[in-house]
Amino acid sequence: MKTKLTLLAISSSLVLAASSLPAQNTNTNNTLIQTSKYQQGLEKDRSLGERSLLPPGLKEKLKLTEEQRTELKPIEDDFAKTSQQYQKANQPRIDAAQEANRQARESKDTAQIQAARDQLQRIWAGLQPDREAAVKQIKPLLTPDQLKVLEDAKNQWHENHANEANDPSAN
Repeated sequence: MKTKLTLLAISSSLVLAASSLPAQNTNTNNTLIQTSKYQQGLEKDRSLGERSLLPPGLKEKLKLTEEQRTELKPIEDDFAKTSQQYQKANQPRIDAAQEANRQARESKDTAQIQAARDQLQRIWAGLQPDREAAVKQIKPLLTPDQLKVLEDAKNQWHENHANEANDPSAN
């Protein structure tokens, strides 16, 4: 009987203590919106592939203002046009490299997958001087904090491509 009374007293005090605790803010809506924007930016940039001036998701990481986005648009459009011309000129080589990549993924041989990706990267490397020139035009439009994000090695095209070696299709 004493144990029941003791348990009742303890549980009552816990209920009273819990009601006096401040409520935690469980509003994750803002975080979800930010995550959603980043994911949408990532998917859009990824769909552009090499025609995208900046690596997938980087514009969202930079947290650009509307004014900055407006100022970047002509530079991005110019690069997209240059990239499209480059792709048109190199389309047979790109198609062959993509076919080799597809076959390597089917074989699930990691060495073949890496070799096929390296081949495709070597083709697109010809576009790198144009990309660097366009990024040089963008830098004056960014704040010092944004420049740090832009220049972070993890946010560069070559870094992102190297991570693709962990492709699940290779398993």
